[in-house]
Amino acid sequence: MEINEKEMQKAAEILRAGGLVAFPTETVYGLGGDAFNPLALAKIFEIKKRPRFDPLIIHIADLGALEAIAEVRELPASAQKQAERLMHTLWPGPLTLILPKKPALPDLATSGLPTVGVRLPAHPEARKLIRLSTGAIAAPSANPFGYLSPTTADHVRRQLGEAGGMILDGGPARIGLESTVLDLTSEIPRILRPGGTPEEILRDILGDISSGNEKTPRASPGMLKSHYAPGAPLKLHDPEEMLALPYNPEEGYLFFRQTDLDLWLKTQDRPAKARAQALSAAGDLPEAGARLFGCLRELDSLGLSSLHAERVPDQGLGKAINDRLSRGSAGS
Repeated sequence: MEINEKEMQKAAEILRAGGLVAFPTETVYGLGGDAFNPLALAKIFEIKKRPRFDPLIIHIADLGALEAIAEVRELPASAQKQAERLMHTLWPGPLTLILPKKPALPDLATSGLPTVGVRLPAHPEARKLIRLSTGAIAAPSANPFGYLSPTTADHVRRQLGEAGGMILDGGPARIGLESTVLDLTSEIPRILRPGGTPEEILRDILGDISSGNEKTPRASPGMLKSHYAPGAPLKLHDPEEMLALPYNPEEGYLFFRQTDLDLWLKTQDRPAKARAQALSAAGDLPEAGARLFGCLRELDSLGLSSLHAERVPDQGLGKAINDRLSRGSAGS
């Protein structure tokens, strides 16, 4: 969905003046501010009620902007080659790279860490906004901290209202899951957050990679045990457990496949359809990822006492979906 040129220009002016703009990317909607403006960064933390230890991801429109943000040459030679390979193969796209930061980048953007997360989004309207404004936008998801990420402009409107500043409507997010975060400053490339770029693709390009350790400093957002949570308590189940659940009109149910939902409905004595949804008609993981936050949000809007969700196959984008479901249920 193309954004009106007049709105785009107005949004760019707001960012250049130190204001905030909510804008679409292929992953989720971001709440953006000038990456080099400490006051704009402080506004992001304040509006989201985000803890200062949680670093922001810097979004750029082209590789030329990277030089002002990260010191790629500080990486070992092998890691530099890996970074170049990933940038030229998977950017633009849903991949954030953790790299050594430039001293000029405000510490607030990186929560005082010597590293910075950078990505080049695939959404053409996002890149246009970045290019027209300041060339580098710090942008976490445009939602209150810890809650479900927004995948439409309406989600942003309902969650942040006028506090979030101008909202650019670029249509529904195509992927619906945040970017994969890969740390290239560790000895072996390390996935800190699974996301829109499946682990299997990264292994095909790099070979050996490892997964994150929550005991290490949080170089990436989305590493808290409890995160991405709906308002109602969320309970996560294996497929067999999910199918055996009895219907409770005060609870909501989120299945992976439509066939699973249909099978479960046949076993219930009372109508349960209004409080149950399926992520995908045919068990398609990209479709499930794109619908995840929207389905959870819709069920959460019904004022139910709790929600139940089915684990999806733990492969490809399924790892990112299960990660969001697991963190969303951690505080329940």
